[in-house]
Amino acid sequence: MAGVTIAAILCGGLPASAGQPDWTKTGFSARTNYVLRCSGCHGLDGAGSEKGGIPALRDSIGAFAGDDEGRTYVVKVPGVRNANLTPAQTAAVLNYVMKTFAGSSLPPDAEPFDEAEVASRQSRPVTDVVALRRDVAARLKERGITVADYPWP
Repeated sequence: MAGVTIAAILCGGLPASAGQPDWTKTGFSARTNYVLRCSGCHGLDGAGSEKGGIPALRDSIGAFAGDDEGRTYVVKVPGVRNANLTPAQTAAVLNYVMKTFAGSSLPPDAEPFDEAEVASRQSRPVTDVVALRRDVAARLKERGITVADYPWP
């Protein structure tokens, strides 16, 4: 029965009377939070989906960590922002993503994300995250740094 309850929690299938779990208090690892909140779009391997308009993380995402506005962008990506994680958990997931998928795209001097930085960047107003990504990608391109394709207008 415990296995059924755990499966129901992970799939969001608990009856209303059981209440909703507080995902910020689960104690899941950064990898588990990536699997639960990010892999549905970016895949377990970080490949993304060209057809679905989801950029690849592999050998690309690290470029954003080396740019001030790029760091804001990755914190403000709707899937990150709406993942119902604390700033500390968000930082842990972003650091997991950088370590696991960034490869050579991560500048050697890029600092890991931390709770205070994530909280600060979450509070910054960004009216158009697509435009922000476009601006950051253009600036990176001018510096000879390429990032994964992004089909959104």
